[in-house]
Amino acid sequence: MAKKPIMNVITTRCQPQDEPRFNKWYNEVHIPMLMKFRGVKAVARYKVLDSQSPQYIAVYHFNSLDDFKAFGASPEFKAAIEEMNQSWPKGIEIVSRQQSELIQEW
Repeated sequence: MAKKPIMNVITTRCQPQDEPRFNKWYNEVHIPMLMKFRGVKAVARYKVLDSQSPQYIAVYHFNSLDDFKAFGASPEFKAAIEEMNQSWPKGIEIVSRQQSELIQEW
């Protein structure tokens, strides 16, 4: 059976006064730490344009479900989560996490 790409989508929100610091940290610290894991193909971040929550979406791409599972158990992931908890003991809310398997691309 062929391995199918996996997309891991994380939605977050923070306090308005924390947005500049949050975006700088996410772009310059958090994502680079997570991308040290070889199985992460790419990451894209988005800001939600309407007033609905969550405010931010991060999309992590993996070659396969096996790569995604290995990522969650990796020392790179654990180090990034530990650093996140130290940098943001309160103020960031992870609203949701969802993994999706590719059906087809055009």
